[in-house]
Amino acid sequence: MRRIMFTYFTSNPSSRALCSPMLLSTFSHFSLFHMAANMYVLWSFSSSIVSLLGCEQFIAVYLSAGVISSFVSYVAKMATGRFEPSLGASGAIMTVLAAVCTKMPEAKLAIILLPMFTFTAGSALKAIIAFDTAGLALGWRLFDHAAHLGGALFGM
Repeated sequence: MRRIMFTYFTSNPSSRALCSPMLLSTFSHFSLFHMAANMYVLWSFSSSIVSLLGCEQFIAVYLSAGVISSFVSYVAKMATGRFEPSLGASGAIMTVLAAVCTKMPEAKLAIILLPMFTFTAGSALKAIIAFDTAGLALGWRLFDHAAHLGGALFGM
């Protein structure tokens, strides 16, 4: 199963399978913590986005966001010559987060472990975009910053 998972559930522009992994990698995660973090953020914003778009449109946007964020990641990898495989739902989740933050910029948000510090959704979106832009420009490899930015731009 390892070879099938690597081929079809991680996105990489140098792979022999290019198209299906752009969607399937959205449903693959590196670890239980990675999946839990992504699903917590999705759960936190899902009721807002579903009330804005409706259930069917949310599903369409979410699946499209997985493909769009993977494509932006492919472009960045081709431009930089770095061909590490990517996986996870964070690009699609960034679309959801950006759409909610754009539609409701004055909504108050907090970080799960620091609920005493609140900030507006608009400020959070600006900070996330700045962080991922810096990560992309400086070559940080902890996250797929290009996929995050592609998802955020698609959501906006």
